[in-house]
Amino acid sequence: MLDSLWPMLSGAIMGTIPLALASFAIGLVLALVLALMRLSRRRWLSSIARVYISIVRGTPLLVQLFVIFYGLPPLGIVIDPWPSAILAFSINVGGYAAEVIRAAILSVPKGQWEAAYMIGMSHQRSLTRIILPQAARVSVPPLSNTFISLVKDTSLASLILVTELFRVAQEIAAFSREFMALYLEAALIYWVICLVLSSGQSVLEKRLDRYVAH
Repeated sequence: MLDSLWPMLSGAIMGTIPLALASFAIGLVLALVLALMRLSRRRWLSSIARVYISIVRGTPLLVQLFVIFYGLPPLGIVIDPWPSAILAFSINVGGYAAEVIRAAILSVPKGQWEAAYMIGMSHQRSLTRIILPQAARVSVPPLSNTFISLVKDTSLASLILVTELFRVAQEIAAFSREFMALYLEAALIYWVICLVLSSGQSVLEKRLDRYVAH
């Protein structure tokens, strides 16, 4: 276990964490677009977003990953393991985070919109300058939980040959035959990473709470 610790930590630092960060960043942008589409008064836009979210939330992440990596090549679309993993995780995050952002936007009192209109702000300017900053504070806890879940879900990328923490554990275990010890070690590393992220989430929530009147 001591000999395998650094290779597994390297897998986490060079694979798991960058994969989670890239997927989460892209997924958040997609989620914001989907949330605004869901709130749109244009039915066709809202319907497209609703169907997308329903499909993503109604199908397993593993299936989505396999469809992109193994299902697209027969159609002439070949994507390497890393981009496939990022694409699959981003699509998944977008579907889940969209509802979080939509709920956060709806949680902002309507009076905030009315006040912005009263001082001459357009709808777009009201959204970007008044509504979204308040919605961002509300969405921090659930989005943080989404990111923590994503860090753990990156272990699925090992199934399409992406070198990350769990893939390294599998390779070492296949050579040493110490499956139980190495998989427990991998689980411990994931746990420590999630503890650090949870602590960061708590600190961020406390900092944001300073700007809220009680």
